[in-house]
Amino acid sequence: MASVDILFEGYLSGEDTGRVASTVALVRDGGSAIVIDPGLVPSPTAILDPLAALGVGAGDVTDVVFSHHHPDHTLNAALFPNARFHDHWAIYQGDLWTSRDAEGYHLSDGVSLIRAPGHTNEDIATLVRTDDGLVVFTHAWWTPEGPDEDPFAPDMAVLRETRARILSLEPVTIVPGHGRPYSPTGGT
Repeated sequence: MASVDILFEGYLSGEDTGRVASTVALVRDGGSAIVIDPGLVPSPTAILDPLAALGVGAGDVTDVVFSHHHPDHTLNAALFPNARFHDHWAIYQGDLWTSRDAEGYHLSDGVSLIRAPGHTNEDIATLVRTDDGLVVFTHAWWTPEGPDEDPFAPDMAVLRETRARILSLEPVTIVPGHGRPYSPTGGT
């Protein structure tokens, strides 16, 4: 089974300060070391130091997943020189572009991707099977507290469908784009 470590807990500070950071995580499964959403953080050390504390060097990261292509989720991708990069329609490594649909793609035995449109039309979610149950990394929710209506969603009906799909998978933990992991409730 895979293991999950949060490297940096993201946040939204509001328009008054303009500060925003993505939640960045490390998933380990067999020989895979996967970083999810290495975006805006106060400095690269906010990602690299916790990674090193877990015994993983930047060069050891095998894969990086982007939930979507906004800079606040991708800006620090270059920290991982040996990784394959995954988005909604391809895998990138060096100068190699391998087209594939994210839906149902397996990065390892316990880690897979699904399409999760809502925040953008190209969003994906990362599903991680752990000993404690299913963990879902997604921007279908920004934080545990909301917002209920995504102000950037091209179509709220699509986002509601994605949320319902994710909840039907019975995740024990949701890791939102900009906040702490949480267990879904009836109000999620």
